[in-house]
Amino acid sequence: MQKIYKYTLILAMAATLVFPSCGKEYFDELSANPNQVNDPTLPALLATATSKAGLRTFDAGSVINPYVQYTANPTAGAASDIYETIDFTGTWDAMYFAMSDINEMKKLATKNNSTEYLGVANLLFAYHLIIVNNFWGAAPFSQAFNPSNFTPKYDTDQEIYAASMKLVDDAITELSKTTATDKLVAASDLIHGGDRAKWLRTAYAIKARLLIKASKTPAFNAAAVLTALGNSYTSNTDDAGMATFTLRNSWAQVSRNNAALSLGGWLSEQFIDHLNGTTYGIFDPRLPKITDVTVVPNNPAYPKYIGTVNGAGNRLNPPHNNTVKDENYISFNSPWTNDTAPIWIVTFAELKFIEAEAAFATDKPRAYQAYIDGIKANMLKYGLTTTESEPYVTSVSVGAANLTLALIFKEKYIATYLNPEAWNDARRHNYGYKDFGLPLNAVLPTFIRRLDYPIGERSKNGTNVPAGSLRTARLWWDL
Repeated sequence: MQKIYKYTLILAMAATLVFPSCGKEYFDELSANPNQVNDPTLPALLATATSKAGLRTFDAGSVINPYVQYTANPTAGAASDIYETIDFTGTWDAMYFAMSDINEMKKLATKNNSTEYLGVANLLFAYHLIIVNNFWGAAPFSQAFNPSNFTPKYDTDQEIYAASMKLVDDAITELSKTTATDKLVAASDLIHGGDRAKWLRTAYAIKARLLIKASKTPAFNAAAVLTALGNSYTSNTDDAGMATFTLRNSWAQVSRNNAALSLGGWLSEQFIDHLNGTTYGIFDPRLPKITDVTVVPNNPAYPKYIGTVNGAGNRLNPPHNNTVKDENYISFNSPWTNDTAPIWIVTFAELKFIEAEAAFATDKPRAYQAYIDGIKANMLKYGLTTTESEPYVTSVSVGAANLTLALIFKEKYIATYLNPEAWNDARRHNYGYKDFGLPLNAVLPTFIRRLDYPIGERSKNGTNVPAGSLRTARLWWDL
């Protein structure tokens, strides 16, 4: 396996020192480390940045999966299922640590006039900032990377959105240049293998995501979405994913831990019923490619596909000790989550559903074709042959006149399995998937719309943390 030389800024571990969320800790080396790369090269920084983009996508997906009911906890009343407050200090810090590394890459690329590296740095910086914005709304940015400021101000959620868009546009500008002498090193680029053109298409893909997120606002511009898509992916071969791991794909590790009874990754009843024919009356051939059929010895009701109800825990194995695999979970046999599968950041299939939504109001035939193409692209991603996928595709081929936004969101929900972008769609769709209900014993009266600010951030930068940001409060685009 390719060895990655990581550039890491070392933090003091003194008992009296905590990890500030922003500021000087990103820049000061407070303890000696003979293995540290003191003067990192652009290829070393690129390896770190692309690796972290994949790993942080996994982290973010882990946060939102119960909220969109891809996964459920096998223990009844689990905090992640019933919308209780959870301290995501680790997630917050990981995002800012990643942005700190990328910021160093950006500064060095600017100094060296390395346009390809600068373009990638701008895009990956935006990618992590977008996740923070999607989870919390307002966040430190304009003052966050000043080494002399320990308590940076919070920019508003709309300011963060605008800053993210500018970073993406700056990435497009730099990646459009074809005369760079300092080319991306393929071995250090763990997402696109040094292919500038693919990075450019990914920049347009992220821009389309940002634009469609504003679909419920007066500023929404469907034509701009379609323009961005016209410069983005043309097939599954363009997809952005990170597949270089210390041991294995992080989702596969969750699955293997489950098999060893260190339990996690149980699939929600909502997601399983979405695919097994219960909700829509159609068995989706992707289901056997996502999870393993459940078999319980001496039980004639099995094998079957059955999910765990969010908030209820494992219902079929009292007293809920979960030592019998009588419900479904993430599988290390799946092409999506096996040991060597990439962690997908953005895919062609997702973009086709964005196209379908953007074109829906003005060009139904285009929207319908994109809808069908998105389904087929995702089927191919799971390794299904045309023979295997065609019966399902035929069953959902309703014709342009009968296409609805609900159908587009229904299929996109499958295509974004485990991806943090799914929570944006759920909120934009007002959790309007068929049979989608509040988790059992939810502590909120409505669906969750944002995360609480982390305890670590409130303890260290509390004077700037926005007050009154309830988990039911909608972000500016979630009208």
